[in-house]
Amino acid sequence: MTLNQATIRIKNLRLRTYIGINEDEIKNKQDVVVNVKIHYDAAQATDSDNMNDALNYKTVTKAIIKLVEDNRFSLLEKLTAEVLAVAAEHPTVTYAEAEVDKPHALRFSDSVSLTLSCTK
Repeated sequence: MTLNQATIRIKNLRLRTYIGINEDEIKNKQDVVVNVKIHYDAAQATDSDNMNDALNYKTVTKAIIKLVEDNRFSLLEKLTAEVLAVAAEHPTVTYAEAEVDKPHALRFSDSVSLTLSCTK
C-alpha cells in the first residue's frame, strides 16, 4: 500500500495579541483565531510508530502560541506569514497553509481572515 501525504490540521487556536494600526488596537490585545494545515511525508512514522519520526503537532502549536502572544503586528498579512513560517519549518513538510481570523474587525461581520500557503 502506498500512503499519500499526511495532513495535520490545527483548528481554531484562540489566542490574544496586539494586531492593527489604530490607536485602540495598538494599546489593547485582541482575539485572533488561527487555523493551520500541514502536509508531510509520514511514511517513516507510520512504519516505526516512533514519535521521533513524526511531525510533533504539539511542538508546532506551542511555537505558534509563543509567536502570536509575544509579538505585535500591524498587519494581518505579517501575522499570517509568521504563523505560516512556523508551520512550514519542519524538514518533512511539503505544504503548509495558515489562516488567521480577526473576530469583530468589521462591523456587522463575524471576522476578517487572511490565508497564506506555501509549497516546499
